Amino acid sequence: MISVFLVDDHELFLSGVRAELDSDFDIAGWAADVDDAIEKIRESSPDVVLVDVHMKGGGGLAVIANVLETDPETRFLALSVSDAAEDVIAMIRAGARGYVTKSILAADLADSIRRVHDGDAVFSPRLAGFVLDAFSDVLPKDHDPEFDQLTNREKEVLRLIARGNAYKQVAKKLSISVKTVEAHVSAVLRKLQLSNRYELARWASDHRIV
Repeated sequence: MISVFLVDDHELFLSGVRAELDSDFDIAGWAADVDDAIEKIRESSPDVVLVDVHMKGGGGLAVIANVLETDPETRFLALSVSDAAEDVIAMIRAGARGYVTKSILAADLADSIRRVHDGDAVFSPRLAGFVLDAFSDVLPKDHDPEFDQLTNREKEVLRLIARGNAYKQVAKKLSISVKTVEAHVSAVLRKLQLSNRYELARWASDHRIV
């Protein structure tokens, strides 16, 4: 069973999340402040840490930075009321593997935790664009002009398809229709001069896009 540690300074919310996740996960512990969280996470070595963004003492950024110094394999999923681009980008740059808002349904939160544990990057649909925009310059434009010609949404679809997701899964994750996914895949194949999704996956791997 996946072990999860919870960090949030709103104790009523923390209690509710704990109750929702208790039957599906091993709750390794919880904390309501930064210093306590860092110490307990190091002691319990959870698989996934669910961490709030804004807390006294440096917030989620401080928790992530301190824990990753000594435990780089720990995976973090940010959970916040904030959907501001600067918060999303800061948490991802710090080392969080995903970012979801507190309006998320319990079942979707559980799914997000599992996906982060499995190595996937998880974002609430509206937030994914912030991340793509912020990190679109990771590869210089003159280094990979083929990738640069894709739209942000096409890049997003490419990554999900390359990770082995079926069209229906991609549609669900991005909150778009299957037909729209098919249209984006067709556009990607045309622009990259590829014949099918298997060539697409190999291209993404070769170019370190996944």
